[in-house]
Amino acid sequence: MQHVGVIKEIWRYPVKGMAGESLAQCDLGPEGLEGDRVWALRDSARGEIQSCKFRPELLQCTAALRPSGAIDVVMPCGDVIASDDLHIHQRLSELVGHQSTLESLKPLDKAGDNRHFYRRYKPNKHSWLDELKDTFAREPGEPLPDFSQMPQQAQDFVTLPGTFFLVSPFHIITTASVRCLQKQLPAADWDVRRFRPNVVIETSDGAEGLLEQTWLGRQLLLAGLPIDCTAAAPRCGAVTRAQAGLGADKTMLRTIVRRAAQNLGIYGALREAGTIRVGDPVALL
Repeated sequence: MQHVGVIKEIWRYPVKGMAGESLAQCDLGPEGLEGDRVWALRDSARGEIQSCKFRPELLQCTAALRPSGAIDVVMPCGDVIASDDLHIHQRLSELVGHQSTLESLKPLDKAGDNRHFYRRYKPNKHSWLDELKDTFAREPGEPLPDFSQMPQQAQDFVTLPGTFFLVSPFHIITTASVRCLQKQLPAADWDVRRFRPNVVIETSDGAEGLLEQTWLGRQLLLAGLPIDCTAAAPRCGAVTRAQAGLGADKTMLRTIVRRAAQNLGIYGALREAGTIRVGDPVALL
């Protein structure tokens, strides 16, 4: 077992696509951080859950979870509006330019009911994939993720059914990787909030490069909790967008695509439940 660092930051995003909240500690389990992605905006015409890939205006809002499970949303103008306010659907619809409703998570039952709630909008066989590719905001000659290997479930559903997660309920970034890319483009603001991690790991002295990419296929221990390092996280155009407290910047995505094989951070799969805290040790098995 190798000590690789400590938990520097914990981030939870109660509403899919919105800026989130920094926590000193949080319960963690196979479904991710408690309270993470438990609400989402659903486009009324498309009948589809929306993310900041498709509705980047959501990034200008900040969401915080109440103990009751309701949320408070700070709008770009500074207004705070609660999920139980009857006006919240209209306010968010006006923000994103599409009639939408703010919806809480609908768990699946044993019969798989509610799967339709998570279905991808497909007006025909091709346009949905072209639309998805466009969200990655690649320039001519830049590679896209390999969509030919896209699982059928990901083709049929916009999130993992029963969740508001696209790929995995847990996302990790190390300070070593952020520093590595910052050296390539020091003029940019490499604020970690742009990349929407759940946990930022402050790596040990001397750690360099895109460290977490070397952990794929291995297992981390966060405060003793095992995390399988399952896949790299390809970056889309959302990292270029303006969001709460951060301006727009396209240069970082160019650097990630060209210098980091288009990936920053990794996804993790959780085996057990427990509590993680800022300052907890992180080890690699």
